[in-house]
Amino acid sequence: MSKKRKKDIFNTPAGRVFDVFNIIILGVFGFITIVPFLFVIAGSFSSELELSTRHFFIIPHGFTLEAYKYIFDAGNIFRSLLTTIGVTVVGTIVQLFCTFSMAYPLSRKGLRGRSFLMKCVVITMVFSGGMIPTFLVVKSLGLLDSYWALILPVAINPFNLIIIKNTFQEFPEELIEAAKIDGCSEIRTFIKIVLPLSMPTIATFTLFYAVGTWNDFFNAFLYINDSSKWTLQIILRQITLMSDIAANGDAVATLEIPKEAVKLGTIAVATIPILCIYPFLQKHFAKGMMLGSVKG
Repeated sequence: MSKKRKKDIFNTPAGRVFDVFNIIILGVFGFITIVPFLFVIAGSFSSELELSTRHFFIIPHGFTLEAYKYIFDAGNIFRSLLTTIGVTVVGTIVQLFCTFSMAYPLSRKGLRGRSFLMKCVVITMVFSGGMIPTFLVVKSLGLLDSYWALILPVAINPFNLIIIKNTFQEFPEELIEAAKIDGCSEIRTFIKIVLPLSMPTIATFTLFYAVGTWNDFFNAFLYINDSSKWTLQIILRQITLMSDIAANGDAVATLEIPKEAVKLGTIAVATIPILCIYPFLQKHFAKGMMLGSVKG
């Protein structure tokens, strides 16, 4: 269908009504999605009295930084923030490298044992070793109290691997054959041809892996015992627990420590940094979400 034909269709009264209806519906859903986060931000700058008397608000009546002062004074949050950033960056790179370097060979129909390997990947989606066997493996490898314990056990997500493999299968076979005729090896074809054309996919799964690594609490809680190596999520949990214990200890502490504001502040501190990477990936994210979802 030509661009002119599409323009004529959407310029009809029915097309304009459809556009208005879509804008209203999407606007409502967008508002519903962002309002809770706005409340979290507003509540983190509010006093404990205001949070106890006003159940919901977006603009606080009294502006205070007591919650953030308590958060940044209660624990070594700057070191944990740098630790989490480092683990997120390295973990995302490792996950992307392992997933993409395995997905591309599995997308090639001439690979021997391809069917068997795919069955192994699918099996891991249904069955896993469980928490205790995984902990014993990590311990036997000497990874306890190591940042690699937060990276290597989750280096490849089987579901993401299948999606990326399907994306590579959608590449025209003629393109790959042309690269081979020009003398490219499989590795060079992958690096010079496939990866540059897969930027939407790379951007999408970079965001998925980065968010997953940033928000990972359980693995850090399970494998990291050294408090100097705790990630941001563990530190924020400790701060929240300390505020609960102190605020419930006596009436004076209840007045001094903004317990509810601290909880909202920890959500903001844990969320806002990872949100900052989304604008850099937004260009490719929407397109990348639809890739690999058609062919099996």
